[in-house]
Amino acid sequence: MSRGARALGSGRPAACSEPGRIRAGSGPARRKQARIAGPDRRHVAATSCTTRARVAPLHDNAAMRILHTMLRVGDLQRSIRFYTEVLGMTLLHTTERPEQKYDLAFLGYGRNPEHAEIELTYNYGVTSYELGGAFGHIAIGVPDVHASCAALRDKAAALGGAVTREPGPVQGGTTMIAFVTDPDGYKIELIERAD
Repeated sequence: MSRGARALGSGRPAACSEPGRIRAGSGPARRKQARIAGPDRRHVAATSCTTRARVAPLHDNAAMRILHTMLRVGDLQRSIRFYTEVLGMTLLHTTERPEQKYDLAFLGYGRNPEHAEIELTYNYGVTSYELGGAFGHIAIGVPDVHASCAALRDKAAALGGAVTREPGPVQGGTTMIAFVTDPDGYKIELIERAD
């Protein structure tokens, strides 16, 4: 490999033709160089621009969307009621797979790809899951976090959920937030937003 870095996979020199991007093509790179391990564990040269460089994405970002987040639940009907009655989502569709021993329910505030959905998965015979420490929360924008908590508090409790962090500013900031926990223990952050 020559002294100048090469754009990954292209065999051509990388150049920073605009701030914040590494592009293949037009000339030598003039920035920091490092050796990193590629997918085949061989080292390749990587170059970054001094102004917050990032490698151009492998996919067309304009075509990519988050479609849904899947949550495993212990009681599908109870969870459907929580997400529709407490959080105001719409049950979009369900799928039953008795031969594979699972059922699905998709809920949201609209259909994908315009809106992300929640996929609830019930595996037959499993009534609870160990949530672990990696998953954080789902976030939902609301116009008034205090009013939202007041409106959903009793409904959430009746279905096994709870307001677990009262409305107030985010630590170190001014954005108003609250947290609700669903019947399976998943956390939902309510964020006050004007839009």
